[in-house]
Amino acid sequence: MAYFLSTHLNSTLWKLKPLALKTTSAGALLIANQRKYSSKDDAGSEYLHRSVVPTMHYQKSLPRLPVPKLEDTIRRYLAAQRPLLNDEHYSNTEKVAHDFQNGIGKQLHEELVAQDKRNKHTSYISAPWFDMYLCARESVVLNFNPFMSFNPDPKPEYNDQLIRATNMVCSAVRFMKTLRDGLLEPEVFHLNPAKSNTDSFKRFIRWVPSSISWFGAYMVNAYPLDMSQYFRLFNSTRIPKPKRDELFTGQKGNHLLVMKKGNMYVFDVVDRDGNLVKPSEILSHLKYILSDSAPAPAFPVGVLTSENRDVWAGLREKLIEAGNREALGLVDNALFCLCLDEEEMRDHIHISHHMLHGDGCNRWYDKSFSMILTKDGQAAINFEHSWGDGVAVLRFQNEVYKDSTAKPLVGPKTQPATIDSASAVQRLEFNLNPELESGIVKAKDNFHAAVSKLTINAMEFRKGGKEQLKKKKLSPDAIAQLAFQMGFLRQYGKTVATYESCSTAAFRHGRTETIRPASIHTQRCAQAFVQQPGQHSVEQLQGLLDACSKYHSQLTKEAAMGQGFDRHLFALRYLANTKGMAVPSLYQDPAYAAINHNILSTSTLTSPAINLGGFAPVVSDGFGVGYGIHDNWIGCNVSSYPSRNVHEFLQCVQKSLEDIFTVIDGKPIKSSSV
Repeated sequence: MAYFLSTHLNSTLWKLKPLALKTTSAGALLIANQRKYSSKDDAGSEYLHRSVVPTMHYQKSLPRLPVPKLEDTIRRYLAAQRPLLNDEHYSNTEKVAHDFQNGIGKQLHEELVAQDKRNKHTSYISAPWFDMYLCARESVVLNFNPFMSFNPDPKPEYNDQLIRATNMVCSAVRFMKTLRDGLLEPEVFHLNPAKSNTDSFKRFIRWVPSSISWFGAYMVNAYPLDMSQYFRLFNSTRIPKPKRDELFTGQKGNHLLVMKKGNMYVFDVVDRDGNLVKPSEILSHLKYILSDSAPAPAFPVGVLTSENRDVWAGLREKLIEAGNREALGLVDNALFCLCLDEEEMRDHIHISHHMLHGDGCNRWYDKSFSMILTKDGQAAINFEHSWGDGVAVLRFQNEVYKDSTAKPLVGPKTQPATIDSASAVQRLEFNLNPELESGIVKAKDNFHAAVSKLTINAMEFRKGGKEQLKKKKLSPDAIAQLAFQMGFLRQYGKTVATYESCSTAAFRHGRTETIRPASIHTQRCAQAFVQQPGQHSVEQLQGLLDACSKYHSQLTKEAAMGQGFDRHLFALRYLANTKGMAVPSLYQDPAYAAINHNILSTSTLTSPAINLGGFAPVVSDGFGVGYGIHDNWIGCNVSSYPSRNVHEFLQCVQKSLEDIFTVIDGKPIKSSSV
């Protein structure tokens, strides 16, 4: 099972779902390309590789994220609303939208464009997007943090928890050093790798000034991607504050934060000279932590990071007042968090629950990312979302997997260094008073109440995949999205708001844009397949599939080029709010609230490093749909709360895929009660 998604958020105000990256023909931005590195180092090197082209070489010359034309945004908005509304409601929404376009919306748009011209160093969406994340007061657990699990090491003996943790930590530090020293290969999407992903081109482009280097890549059909978020991968933590959190990124921390049974430990993985500590020493320190007999704390401080952000902000201040400033500083400054768990995984559903939320006690959910290793060597990344989208996380995960499996620095026969780990490893102690203890108890209760409502289920469709769809000139992503529309219609009898993310990382400080898969084309096609199975010929159904594919591809291309409508409307509303204006009528229209109540929240990526991924629904009556489209099969990993039946939904999606592939094969479909 290798389906997975990227990232997600749940905004208090707008209930949007910006998943970080979308893999499509127009926007396959961060697939794990088989990079041809300019030079390679031996396994003992401090670096993963040494790129001829400096890491941030293209950053200055990246094109700016365009502000769409207001008339285009309104047209696209109304097109997305059409399948969700009856004639009467659509007519009202159409009037409200056009009034906005010709009135206050025009004024706001002109101000947004002027503001954008004054801020050429960034994108028009960057600051509002940070604010949306950091002002949200919900727990980051389920509402924000997604997970992506690694594939097992191909060598079974290297999946031992201690060995794998050591190798992954070493690879993570090597990645950090390669990045910070400017030697990490820049992230580039190569449409013609035979020309652009070559040593000769890289030797040429490195001498092109950074101010115009993007254009040099563009001339050979290569598209450098924004890497501005990468610096927050390490030594970064989201700090809870009243009303709006802060992002902290230090530069001096050389230590790793390790959690086991809710206990917290730190030790240096980078020495005074800035070099990776000997792998055998890291092995020794982690072995010491794993063998530590300290019981689980009665009041694990980590669970506070799962609380409502205002509640957690108040309790953090109480922690500081109680004398824990130094301990919290060590947590915040740590390179990242390594969670060593005692559980063994039973199946993929168990992995999904464990990596998405765990038990709440052996996590510090506010760290930029946590690397989780279970007792049987299953590994995953759980990451906090406010600092960026999945761009940097996916690249990091791909590199760590490749490096730790191809060039492991310790193995089953490696002996731990003969050093005093008891002196090198510090277990953090927290001073707690009755008020803090009470807060921890309440946080545990709230955590368990929240995660107990979540159901996760999975499906594998083994009767067709990407190869067959491409032979029929159909977009694989369009067909997967259509299956979700058909599945929901089969289960609940209607079309609902659907979110699919698309990266805009091709632009400076680009974030994400929304693809709106529910269209009049998917609605007609789904109704024909589900509600009128005997009323259409195979040829007619094939024509409907083709129309869905073409329209979805158009939406995807527009979104990847920053030409959706969601971010533009979001930025206009944000601008009105910052100016203290009354909320424009467009945003008071119930149809606007409904289209942003994303019942189907979806995301997909494929990577040789990733086995599984997941996230929670963004609304209480929704589904969180992670999916992967492979050469000959399609997989889904779906979550829901009690108001939706995820098992039945997946049955309906399975039936929908069966019908679609039957028609693709030129055969008539059979009606079914599923």
